[in-house]
Amino acid sequence: MRPTPAQRNPQYRVLPADEHAAAALARACSLGVTAGQLLLNRGVTDPSTAEAYLEATLRGLSSPASMADRGMAADRLVRAIQAGERIVVFGDYDVDGTTSALILTEIVEALGGQARTVIADRFRGGYGLSNTALEDCMATSPSVLVTCDCGSSDHERIAEASRRGADVIVVDHHLVPDEPLPALAFLNPHRPECAFGFKGLCSAGLAFSLGAALRAEMSAKIDLREWLDLVAIGTIADLAPLDGDNRRLVRAGLKRFGSGSTRPALRALRQVTNLPDSPYLTARDVAFRVAPRLNAPGRLGHADLTLRLLASKTLTDALRLVQEVEQTNDERKALTHRASDEARAQVVEIYGAEPARGVVVASEAWHRGVVGIVAARLVDAFSVPVVAIAFDGEVGHGSARTPKGFDVYRALEHAQDSLDGWGGHRAAAGLSLRRAELDAFRAAFADATGETSREATPQQAVDVELGGAFRIPTVEDLARLGPFGEGNPTPRYLARAHIAELKGVGEDQAHAKLRLQIGSDTVRAFAPSQFAKLEGRQDATLIGEVQPDHFIGGQAVEFLVTDVLDS
Repeated sequence: MRPTPAQRNPQYRVLPADEHAAAALARACSLGVTAGQLLLNRGVTDPSTAEAYLEATLRGLSSPASMADRGMAADRLVRAIQAGERIVVFGDYDVDGTTSALILTEIVEALGGQARTVIADRFRGGYGLSNTALEDCMATSPSVLVTCDCGSSDHERIAEASRRGADVIVVDHHLVPDEPLPALAFLNPHRPECAFGFKGLCSAGLAFSLGAALRAEMSAKIDLREWLDLVAIGTIADLAPLDGDNRRLVRAGLKRFGSGSTRPALRALRQVTNLPDSPYLTARDVAFRVAPRLNAPGRLGHADLTLRLLASKTLTDALRLVQEVEQTNDERKALTHRASDEARAQVVEIYGAEPARGVVVASEAWHRGVVGIVAARLVDAFSVPVVAIAFDGEVGHGSARTPKGFDVYRALEHAQDSLDGWGGHRAAAGLSLRRAELDAFRAAFADATGETSREATPQQAVDVELGGAFRIPTVEDLARLGPFGEGNPTPRYLARAHIAELKGVGEDQAHAKLRLQIGSDTVRAFAPSQFAKLEGRQDATLIGEVQPDHFIGGQAVEFLVTDVLDS
């Protein structure tokens, strides 16, 4: 018997299909059969459960009543608003930190309060409520200080702010230390004593929830939907799971982002990224087109630029500032490209073409703000844990990244004797060390990662083989199943396609634009870096995703080719 494409390509595993059950579920929910199968693959098997899953509106959000300290935080902020007290809202320099700080600042101002926003600086103080950041926050002697996307581990600075007369409210979703936090209120769903049902909110979602508490306590008539676009941007950029409450918030936020009522900054970003006014914008659009631009200023030490852009009141101002962001992002891309090329060459020179253990690369020529991206790219290239370090004189600052399934936090814990400081979680971490300790750290990290760093790559699940009853899903079906991302993976398809048209595009004609015949459907397709594999073929077996076709617009979809299989 002739082997199937999946058998000849064992890195993929096509999930079993049940056309009869998929069709029955699809009919009950007014979906296509392929969407019905996707629901089955996600464990949704009966119409009532499916309808609840597909609905995913804000009405289904978890009750916030059990969120620890939410009421206490709202009460203190309401008193500050009503008394005209100074409030400072401090946010970390990434997108979640900036959006959460801006959400809370703008809601306080909409309720009549006085609030000033301060954003951390990667190069002046670094992450979190550093000593430098604390001085920036306390410069106007606020009576209330709110930290967003940080603060859970900043015990000393919070105690100092309290000593200097500020009531501190921490809004964060990071690791909760054992030592009690000396804050007036501490909103973090990961606190052991927090009974709030959904643990996946990032700081943008928590700030939105606190804003809702302020509105309720003041019986105000402000429309909180105005901040849903920022909630969606912050949640997607922070790679928070897109299930539960996040799925509801992000779905509503994406609809606002794709509408004419979104804030001027996001309309300007849609212009420069060629995203249309559409109800079908996706989490992928934000993750690949918007989030990197908003993160770029913070990476290069200008996080206030992102804040000023997002806070723009007019489209004219937003378009001016978005050009500055574009220039910063272009600079970030150039720095990243150069450092990534040099780092790849360094890996091969030190460890060989197929390293068996974790690798450490370092240079004083690299920008400190891009080493996290460099480390992530090396993980993709070599499938081992990676630390990339940028040296400034005798001091180096680095980022660690790892393949799925390997705990880089424990590896750094093993190698901590060589480090000045470090912190993070299983998948990513940051560190600092002296140049004299580089060789010792390199050896300790290799020892800590061991042969476990090159475990066999697990098979990738393919949801549906397209063809016959399993037709290309419609944009409406995808919108009801989404948004896709962390916690709600983008469906992956196998397609035996006839290539009706093919042309190379991009630098060196490396990418391919196609028109495909898949079963009874004809669809436009794009295959990044795959032209050489497809050139000269009339038929191909493809792995890919289906997404809205923003170039055509309306309800058009396109097939995004992620792999070309051995047929």
